[in-house]
Amino acid sequence: MENVSDKVILITGSTDGLGKLVARHLASQHATVLLHGHNHERGEKTLDQIRAITKDKKLRYYNADFASLEEVRKLAQEILSDNDRLDILINNAGIGGGPKGKSKRELSKDGYELRFAVNYLAPFLLTYNLLPLLKGSVPSRIINVSSIGQAPIDFNDVMMEKNYDSFRAYRQSKLAQIMFTIELAEELNGTGVIVNSLHPASLMNTKMVYEFFGSTMTTVEEGAEAVEYVATSDETAGVTGQYFDQKNASKANAQAYDAQARRKLMELSKKLVGLK
Repeated sequence: MENVSDKVILITGSTDGLGKLVARHLASQHATVLLHGHNHERGEKTLDQIRAITKDKKLRYYNADFASLEEVRKLAQEILSDNDRLDILINNAGIGGGPKGKSKRELSKDGYELRFAVNYLAPFLLTYNLLPLLKGSVPSRIINVSSIGQAPIDFNDVMMEKNYDSFRAYRQSKLAQIMFTIELAEELNGTGVIVNSLHPASLMNTKMVYEFFGSTMTTVEEGAEAVEYVATSDETAGVTGQYFDQKNASKANAQAYDAQARRKLMELSKKLVGLK
């Protein structure tokens, strides 16, 4: 694995589950880890817990609710103001399909379907706002934590106002992440910034999985190992635009390889988050 002791690494959604474990592992390797969450109290508690284990005083915590694009913009500004480099961005924050048996359509603070907003639009906007810092820190990496659960995007009903299903909404948001990964990798080709996505592990023992499925198949430790492999391994240092199933290069849903669909998604996403 790459030496991360001189790296600045932002991990969104790092106050619980997968993100928290990855943060702890990387802080143990003396990386400067920037934690993110949407609850101040939990964020400070996580900060104290990881510091107690790793003795790492370089840890910092940032608060932002990904259901609000305005808070995402503020988060990006804080990161840009506080740090002179960013070597690795791990877009991990997200919400699942919701409690099993419930499929209530929810909206973000901007009026968008909640899972599409939190799981996709928020990291999309954050990534674009942090690109200047990532480009100034090359070689740098962007890792989008996606899922093997994917559903094609219906561009006639992206916000799923008809026949809503929360789990399909989740799967649509995860495919959108992968499509963004491929498109951004092409856009950044030759800049020294690489972009990859991955499915960390199936049904890890996390709160999100318990809420929807009620049971698990793998551990969060397995998922963390996969994320760290894609984010820091020498073997993945020259790889970009790839989707990994854990540590193995894999194929996503067919729509991810439809260039016209990807461009359509990019144009829509920029419009929705207010990017030129």
